[in-house]
Amino acid sequence: MPNKSSKLWSGRFSKKSAKLLSEFNDSLSFDKRLYKEDIEGSIAHAHGLSSAKVLTKKEASKIITTLKKIKSQIDKNGEKWFKENQNEDIHSAIENKLSSIIGDTGRKLHTGRSRNDQVATDIRLWTRNEIKEIILLLKKLRLTIINLSKKHYKTILPGYTHLQKAQAITLGHYLLAYEQKLKRDLERFTESIKRINVLPLGAGAVAGAGFKINRNLLATKLGFEKITENSIDAVSDRDFIAESLFNISLLGIHLSQWAEEMILWSTDEFNYITISDAYATGSSMMPQKKNPDIPELIRGKSGRFLGNLTAMLTVLKGLPMAYNKDLQEDKELIFDSVDQIKIILKITNEFLQNIKFNKEKMYKATQTGYLNATEVADYLTKKGIPFRSAHEITGKIIVYCIKNKKQLNNLTMDEWKRFNKEFNNDIIEKIKLESCVNTKKIHGGTAPEEVMKAVKRAEGK
Repeated sequence: MPNKSSKLWSGRFSKKSAKLLSEFNDSLSFDKRLYKEDIEGSIAHAHGLSSAKVLTKKEASKIITTLKKIKSQIDKNGEKWFKENQNEDIHSAIENKLSSIIGDTGRKLHTGRSRNDQVATDIRLWTRNEIKEIILLLKKLRLTIINLSKKHYKTILPGYTHLQKAQAITLGHYLLAYEQKLKRDLERFTESIKRINVLPLGAGAVAGAGFKINRNLLATKLGFEKITENSIDAVSDRDFIAESLFNISLLGIHLSQWAEEMILWSTDEFNYITISDAYATGSSMMPQKKNPDIPELIRGKSGRFLGNLTAMLTVLKGLPMAYNKDLQEDKELIFDSVDQIKIILKITNEFLQNIKFNKEKMYKATQTGYLNATEVADYLTKKGIPFRSAHEITGKIIVYCIKNKKQLNNLTMDEWKRFNKEFNNDIIEKIKLESCVNTKKIHGGTAPEEVMKAVKRAEGK
């Protein structure tokens, strides 16, 4: 009987593995995270072997009962269990432990199975579960944004293009822009589950299992919707990991864009928001500092996501069929990105729920920068002047205002008439910020009533 740390492939070799080989090759230090999925997959495989008459019902029951006990031991003892059961990987650790407890019956479990289809099954189970958790966290964050949009559907602030003041918008409309990004992220994660949820178990090492194992039974046991169609592809496919890393990366970039604006908005120069003291940090040297570390870290970790995605694609790009040990690199990449995006989603939600929007400061910022210039051009266009000509006239008015240090609402009627006779007293009302915002009564526009319509649409999704 092998000891609890025997190599599963030792029969072919006449020399003990070099110590450095083990340090370089072993993966238990990180793939131990898959112990639940590995045991779940092994239990399903035992059912499959029993159904195929490879195992007796008694043997299968003994294996399954012992695997459940091993899971309970790991649940209870954690790191201690792994230290006591040092092995090449999580599959070896669990199988050797099983065999050390029930002997040769345990050694039958790997019949018709390779670590190639075993690990492919484990990582699909793990990724499926984690993506579902990300989806739940995304939904919570999206709901927070929707609620804030509803609260601030009339709050006016400058909208920016090129980081320059452009037009007046509502805060609710701004927040719903990120709701839309998160909605697309949710769709991508949700759609990806159907590609993750395909069972590779039964593919063996490369050619398929040599026993008549009912793969549909395995799929049912493990909650997979489909089974893989080709054994070569089944053990080498990591598209679902690359796709998950991409989806996480794009979500991370969306949140990084938001984080950049929160960093700017928290400065004295903007002062659009006040970050809760519970979600900010200070300086070890400068007593006055209050630093936006949360959005800064969110912004920084987007690069980490891109790095993991790039690393995964690079691993895949030159691989011949079918399984290669290079694929061991997939786990630390997906583990890290999943861990980081989950905590980012949690902290972003709490950060937003505890933020204060400085509405007066936002409104004051709309009083400079000529945010109502487009409305002047639109005013002339509605009087029958071609928009391009109206645009040119308005541009000259802006130059005049800059030269004379005036805002548009400070111009006298004589000054308006100097540029075009079509200007009348109603121009004053038309260029008020509230009027500018309210005229954007178009689907997807910033008018408060359109924002509330968008909120209702978002709540319905």
